[in-house]
Amino acid sequence: MDIKKELSKGSSSLLVLSVLENKDMYGYQIIKEIERRSEHVFNFKEGTLYPILHNFENNGYVKSYWEESEQGRKRKYYHITKKGLDVLKKSREDWKTYSSAVGKVIGGKAFGMA
Repeated sequence: MDIKKELSKGSSSLLVLSVLENKDMYGYQIIKEIERRSEHVFNFKEGTLYPILHNFENNGYVKSYWEESEQGRKRKYYHITKKGLDVLKKSREDWKTYSSAVGKVIGGKAFGMA
């Protein structure tokens, strides 16, 4: 079992919305930004990211648009909407509650216990 993969399943949406919070990005850019911010702990594949983005579009959390790059290639950019920001805020609150509860159960110095 790939533990990192299992742990990241529940947080994938939160991670994607978080990187879109301050800047519109295209798919590969989102993947690289998550990788950079997590110090290479998270390594999304396109097959994981694009279904999330399509779901976000269908639910109104993001809007997409095409833009031509300096190399002349068109790229699909994603922009977080007001609804997406609201979902991000709620997801962060849920994550804090969840991670705090896990910390209380597993204990240890890393969680201010012991």
